Amino acid sequence: MSAILEVERLGKRFDGLQAVGDLSFTVNEGEILGLIGPNGAGKSTVFNLVNGVIAPDTGRVLFRGADITAEAPYRVARRGLARTHQIVQPLPAMTVLENCEVGACFGRENLPLARARAAAREAALLVGLEAQLDAPALQLTIAGKKRLELARALAAQPALLLLDEVLAGLNPAEVARMIETVRAIRARGVAILMIEHLMQAIMSLSDRIVVLNSGRKLSEGAPGAVAQDPAVIEAYLGDPGLARNGR
Repeated sequence: MSAILEVERLGKRFDGLQAVGDLSFTVNEGEILGLIGPNGAGKSTVFNLVNGVIAPDTGRVLFRGADITAEAPYRVARRGLARTHQIVQPLPAMTVLENCEVGACFGRENLPLARARAAAREAALLVGLEAQLDAPALQLTIAGKKRLELARALAAQPALLLLDEVLAGLNPAEVARMIETVRAIRARGVAILMIEHLMQAIMSLSDRIVVLNSGRKLSEGAPGAVAQDPAVIEAYLGDPGLARNGR
């Protein structure tokens, strides 16, 4: 299986804090890779390094074999790499459809408005927002705004999608719907790199898991193996003996 994304020895320091250190991993074509770790482990910083929001101090990022290290985010989007944000960022003065059109216009194919509208409708349909196309984005619920964030990224027609906690703040029914949506996106051939704190969800969705702790890779492998790694248990619970003893 060929890699669509290659992160090679990535490092980033903010003043005295080593946010990411010597980090390497790959995402394969059509794969869901989960990126997990305790709060402050550096997960969102990795996303910002990958899509060009911030530049790394060391290392490089390759997308489909091309070096995109520190490339401007709009150029990264044009290559076919889109993302959502942990804190949703809808364009509040625009409708749901108009928000999605923005994604299409500035996405991989740089679509003109007429074609962008069709791509926007398709993305909204995929995430379940087809009945709210004319609603102002500001009026959506938290779950609706999460879906809008996802639809806008999808309208950019990415080959790789970075999902930053799309399940956060959702109730159990909304989580279940979003999980099915993520699976439907992958079924279309889109590779996914996903940050998530809901362990049961990300373990069931992911083909592989990368665990970060203090900005460095702690573990990598199949979800079942990673979940039983003593180092991972210690990072989350503080003492592997607690998990063994059921405390």
